[in-house]
Amino acid sequence: MAVDKKNLSRSWQRMLSGRRLNLLNPSPLDIEIEDIARGISRVARWNGQTLGDHPLSVAQHSVIVADILSINKKNILNKWLLAALLHDAAEYIISDMITPLKTILGSKYISIEDIIQSAIHLRFRLPSEIPKSIYKSIKRCDRQTAFLEAVQIAGFSENEARNTFSTPRIIPEYKIIPLSAKKAEYLFLKKFHEFYR
Repeated sequence: MAVDKKNLSRSWQRMLSGRRLNLLNPSPLDIEIEDIARGISRVARWNGQTLGDHPLSVAQHSVIVADILSINKKNILNKWLLAALLHDAAEYIISDMITPLKTILGSKYISIEDIIQSAIHLRFRLPSEIPKSIYKSIKRCDRQTAFLEAVQIAGFSENEARNTFSTPRIIPEYKIIPLSAKKAEYLFLKKFHEFYR
């Protein structure tokens, strides 16, 4: 199959802010929190295969992960809560990819995601690579949140979820009710302004 060189030359996306983010070489200067909030508040987790009047957005998922991190680690610094809130922020440009598809697509997708995520971290005064201990804590909260989502809104029985996913040692009590995109965007921005000072 021939490569269309005309389309290959355009590797950027125009945002509502007017910024043009280059997917292959993203500049932190082209990243705006409002663009991230708008994008991920309209991206559905679980490919939209969830219960309720609204899909669970990546924005709401991100807020839950930050909330659970603050529950798990009472005295954690705001910058690490910000890192938790932004852990899936690259999905405002590359969308949310379910794990099985991510595995099939392989390293190219993951590489692009990592490049964009690193630029987002730099834009908001976080290290391009989060310290390993903090990364593991965020990942643990992400897995806890995914487990809660699976059982509460994605149709999995608890037993099925335990057999399908790596089951967190502790499953926090947290009720998930998917919000509208507008409410999720507002909540995400509110949390961002709490953590980013």
